[in-house]
Amino acid sequence: MNGYLFSQFIDKGPEKSVFDQLLDLFLELSVYTNGDVEETFSWMKEIDDEYHITTPDYTLADFRRDLEQKGYLQVPSSGTPQLGAKAEQSIRKRAFDQLFGQLKKGASGQHQTKFSGNGDEINNELRPFQFGDKLEQISMTDSFRNAQKNHGIDEFRMLENDLEVFDSQHSAQMATVLMIDISHSMILYGEDRITPAKKVAMALSEFITTRYPKDSLDVVVFGNDAWQIDIKDLPYLSVGPYHTNTVAGLELAMDLLRRRRHANKQIFMITDGKPTCIKENGQYYKNSNYGQDPKIIGKCLTLAQQCRKLRIPITTFMIARDPYLQEFVEQFTETNQGKAFFTGLKGLGDFILADYQKNKRRKL
Repeated sequence: MNGYLFSQFIDKGPEKSVFDQLLDLFLELSVYTNGDVEETFSWMKEIDDEYHITTPDYTLADFRRDLEQKGYLQVPSSGTPQLGAKAEQSIRKRAFDQLFGQLKKGASGQHQTKFSGNGDEINNELRPFQFGDKLEQISMTDSFRNAQKNHGIDEFRMLENDLEVFDSQHSAQMATVLMIDISHSMILYGEDRITPAKKVAMALSEFITTRYPKDSLDVVVFGNDAWQIDIKDLPYLSVGPYHTNTVAGLELAMDLLRRRRHANKQIFMITDGKPTCIKENGQYYKNSNYGQDPKIIGKCLTLAQQCRKLRIPITTFMIARDPYLQEFVEQFTETNQGKAFFTGLKGLGDFILADYQKNKRRKL
């Protein structure tokens, strides 16, 4: 636990109960421990010994019991406690609030387009009826009023020209693939990059699934190879003894998007930078030297260009500020004409946006 500062989650104000304070700490620590409940409670005991959060009337044992009763913890027949679905969702929501706290969630959250007509988002503007309009779009009050004005009350009749309908806005659905780097460099030199990477991933997944519920979201992790995981598995991600095969991640992401019928597609990639591995004829070709391997980089840039031709923008979240690692992200994003967000490990919500499509850089 050395090197982490959790005192910001200790709130002695009267507005928070001991349970709520402990819950905040428990959910935060669970991200660092990859969902290991026993390790989380071990850390909590150390923090409680220093900050005295619990009281004689409410101990960590009481807190554990309440977690089980409220559905945050599950204890299967094996006896090993696990995070419940309620805890997993709460962790994702906390990550969303930490990164996107200023944004408000909408009920349906569609991506609006400039096209109006026979769309699927009805607004309050009226227009004359057109062939193909849906019956539920007709404004009966305004249509009856028009019929009375045009034909009188004695010989009342309603014609097509009398009908008025509520206009509607077309909305677009988006297919998104979220790529997460779990290579060994994400914990290299004592730097914990995987925890902020998980927070960004959970925040993005919570944002997409709540704000845009009609969109599709697939999650891909990549090390020596790439494979798909469920959204609920994000808190449990850990780094492996892997190199960074960005090519495998991109190929899987493009394959998943190819199966989606959405008109709009995009890729979010969370990484600490330089790819170091590709797979050729069943064999791994690896190069972890300080510089960039032209063979590996070339394949990555080729895929970035292919995505650009397919109109698949790639938004990269760079969880590091090392200049030599940023060099690849800059080159990759420029090739794709996408966006890149650069952030350090301490100020996770403090992003530098590089938008190559509009040739702009700004601090968020």
